[in-house]
Amino acid sequence: MAVPTNKEELQKAIAEHFSKLNNELSTIPSDMTSFQELEGHSKGTIMSINNLLAYLVGWGELVLKWNKKKDNKEVVDFPETGYKWNELGKLAQKFYADYKDDDFNILTKKLNKTVEQILELIANKSNKELYEVSWYEKWTLGRMIQFNTASPYTNARVRIRKWKKGKNIK
Repeated sequence: MAVPTNKEELQKAIAEHFSKLNNELSTIPSDMTSFQELEGHSKGTIMSINNLLAYLVGWGELVLKWNKKKDNKEVVDFPETGYKWNELGKLAQKFYADYKDDDFNILTKKLNKTVEQILELIANKSNKELYEVSWYEKWTLGRMIQFNTASPYTNARVRIRKWKKGKNIK
């Protein structure tokens, strides 16, 4: 699918990529989700399915936080307070730690809720707000949302499919 260039394409991309990810998640035995067996977000690291979900929830919640702060005319620390764009591996580790006490079912529910909130955010924005004005440096709000939702959902699905194949999970 091409990179979304308007509100409708963004909504469709998130819905489609998330639906495909959810289909993969639905066939994973929950007792296998805490094993550290997937390639991690930093070179040379490994993670669990739960870590992967924590990562997706973390980024989704950051998107919501950024938007709320911007709407309130507050300063936003991109990507997150205490982290720089060249420290995304450390930020991934933060997300893993933030949700370490949540099991697969809770993480799945949190991810679903985050996606619903992001789709609601998009529904409440005009195409102009999403794609016709710079929002962060050269990036539009729509592109920033896409970078942190639809694209990571596709990446997560690929990781999960590879892991499931190795585990012979259908």
